Amino acid sequence: MFVFIILFSGENNMLVVDHVTKKYGKNIACNDVSFVLDPGSLSVLLGPNGAGKSTIMKSIIGFLKYSGSITVNGIPNKTSEARRVLGYIPEMPSLYPTLTVVEHMEFIARAYKMTDYKGRIDELLERFELADKKKKFGDELSKGMQQKLNLCIGLLPDPDILLLDEPLLGLDPHAIKELKKMIEEMRQAGKTMLVSTHIIDSVDMLWDQAIIMQGGTVKARVTKNEIEGRNISLEDLFFEVTEGLSKEDLSEDEPEQTASPEKEAGV
Repeated sequence: MFVFIILFSGENNMLVVDHVTKKYGKNIACNDVSFVLDPGSLSVLLGPNGAGKSTIMKSIIGFLKYSGSITVNGIPNKTSEARRVLGYIPEMPSLYPTLTVVEHMEFIARAYKMTDYKGRIDELLERFELADKKKKFGDELSKGMQQKLNLCIGLLPDPDILLLDEPLLGLDPHAIKELKKMIEEMRQAGKTMLVSTHIIDSVDMLWDQAIIMQGGTVKARVTKNEIEGRNISLEDLFFEVTEGLSKEDLSEDEPEQTASPEKEAGV
């Protein structure tokens, strides 16, 4: 069955995570996590594998029980009012093997009582190169195509606050470029987004805030202006926070690289 919740509309589009802790028995997956997503902002949630990124994402969307508080426009996140503005695209696609690509899209559109949705379905399938796969069943798609369909389904209802968990994994270069373009379009439209990833290079799109997690806790919260003011890259800050390595340490450890013939030729 599907594992995403995508509902509609909102005004302020602010999300507040306040002292959230999630435990599995004696294991603490997230410990006292706090941050704010300002209206219309794009935040990136960074961290190595096992940092707690997916756990906090699932807590925000309401899949998990936790201690602490998560509110959407001042309303608890598990209420129907909050769910109307939240959207979530999970890391792993979960498709029906006996539904075709277009039937997956129509199922979601009808489930959320969308009107005039056929044009948006066609647009999304075209942008992610699935238009010629409309009649393919879910279990006939490659992993990359399943991930593309996962994105299309999540983007279809156009939620005001969107959580994307490792959205670029398994995508081909065209799909990565198209998703980044759509993220920027949504940002310009005033959508609030949280993109979780452990691949720093995948978040070179415009972003407003970076939240770095490690071991279930938030190690740093920084804005893009603060990064630029320190004259360091997001990658530099990530290794400084998670491994205690400064920019100078990284430079000393990296051997000099000679430009490849392709780069010298401008290829």
